[in-house]
Amino acid sequence: MRIVIAGGHGQIALRLERLLAARGNEVAGIIRKAEQGDDLREAGAEPVVLDLESASVEEVAAQLRGADAAVFAAGAGPGSGTSRKDTVDKGAAVLFADAAVQAGVRRFVVVSSMGANPAHKGDEIFDVYLRAKGEADEYVRGLDALDWTILRPGALTNDAGTGLVRLEAHTGRGPIPRDDVAAVLAELLDTPATAGLTLELISGSAPVPVAVKSVAGN
Repeated sequence: MRIVIAGGHGQIALRLERLLAARGNEVAGIIRKAEQGDDLREAGAEPVVLDLESASVEEVAAQLRGADAAVFAAGAGPGSGTSRKDTVDKGAAVLFADAAVQAGVRRFVVVSSMGANPAHKGDEIFDVYLRAKGEADEYVRGLDALDWTILRPGALTNDAGTGLVRLEAHTGRGPIPRDDVAAVLAELLDTPATAGLTLELISGSAPVPVAVKSVAGN
């Protein structure tokens, strides 16, 4: 498959690029800064320099044409203010989804966040983030032209992955290594029967392939 990842230099994205490239997929990662390109090449991905905060739908669609799947893994990051939650966590996600529709890429996977909710209350930066992610998820779910899956991981850690997870519509809160998030994303891309599902993910006891097959049957 050819897979295009928005936010290609993110911690989860780089892990996912390595996994997908190792499986023989052709992977492209959209990045904002050309100097990030070497890290993507090292992971086995082709870097595409494009700023999703200023690009047009047509420019993004041009990068998506011919792809078999698209993954939105971009984020404004923990050091960013409230305005970038709107322009990246929501705005870039909406742009990327619209571009996928225009490019005819049906399979669309979103890295969201546990607790994402357009009705989330509060004015702290994290509250604004959860609202923005929730609004983006809701927008994607409304697009009939996409076979979407939304993944909402719990608290992300840099611990080594165990390959053992809990993946359900509602898991309750808990931690999850970024390694295991990337492994689940790779498996979701290989499992089109997970389209139409919004899934929470934390560490658990089920091997990743088993966990994904289990939800695909529901």
